[in-house]
Amino acid sequence: MKLSGVGLWSSQLRYGNPEEAAQAASELDGLGFTALWIPDVGGPVLDSVENLLSATEKSVIATGILNLWMHEAADVASRYATLTEAHGERFLLGIGVSHAPLIDSKEPGLYRKPLAATEKFLDAIDASPQPVPRENRVLAALGPKMLQLSATKAGGAHPYLSTPEHTHQAREVLGDGPLLLPEQSVLLTENRDEARQIGTDWLRSYLALPNYANNLRRLGFTEEDLSSVSDRLFDALIAWGDEDAVRSRVREHLDAGADHVCVQVLTADPREFPREQWRRLAAALL
Repeated sequence: MKLSGVGLWSSQLRYGNPEEAAQAASELDGLGFTALWIPDVGGPVLDSVENLLSATEKSVIATGILNLWMHEAADVASRYATLTEAHGERFLLGIGVSHAPLIDSKEPGLYRKPLAATEKFLDAIDASPQPVPRENRVLAALGPKMLQLSATKAGGAHPYLSTPEHTHQAREVLGDGPLLLPEQSVLLTENRDEARQIGTDWLRSYLALPNYANNLRRLGFTEEDLSSVSDRLFDALIAWGDEDAVRSRVREHLDAGADHVCVQVLTADPREFPREQWRRLAAALL
């Protein structure tokens, strides 16, 4: 699967009303987004994948990511085969370990040795009667060890909450060939106060998770940057402004070695489908 161009990452397509999600996906497919990405923090994520595949004709539907603690590898492989048979090779299986505070809050002690757990999950997929092809799966990866695993046991990496500098570093680890598919959060407002009002608390929820905080420290951000959500950190993680600002940030990722960038639109109400903003981005980016 050679994914390129620009896609959309959307919690609304995953957790919003399924009928509205299908309608929105159909429009996004027609607008030309090459992939639609959805998260998995519980619930039947593969049902959502099927809903979106049924509503689209060309767009790849990708999990960003399927949470490996919440699924059996053999079941995932079997369902993948069924969906691919029905809709063609348009399902990119993104797999990840999520975060210890989220997983252990539901089952204390479950989150252990994330790298080894990922390898075990991939081995179980490979051992299933209908394994998912290596080139049709990617891993949520930020640090060098998970990036290396993305290159050897998957088709590439899907970094989330990262920067163009991280994209550059990730490409150096992956080398040529494996896909590099970063997420980029955006706010279509030219008012810094409005951007800050929407984006700061959203960022704080992620900065409380060790995987993201540690990655940002590796990139040179300080404890003060993290605790205060400094302007430097905010501007590095969220592309805010007009369409030109978003286009420029996407170009930075592509120039740094990304094959594809999935854009996540942030708004004041995260439950609403940001369809107007998606249309604006389609006109600017596609």
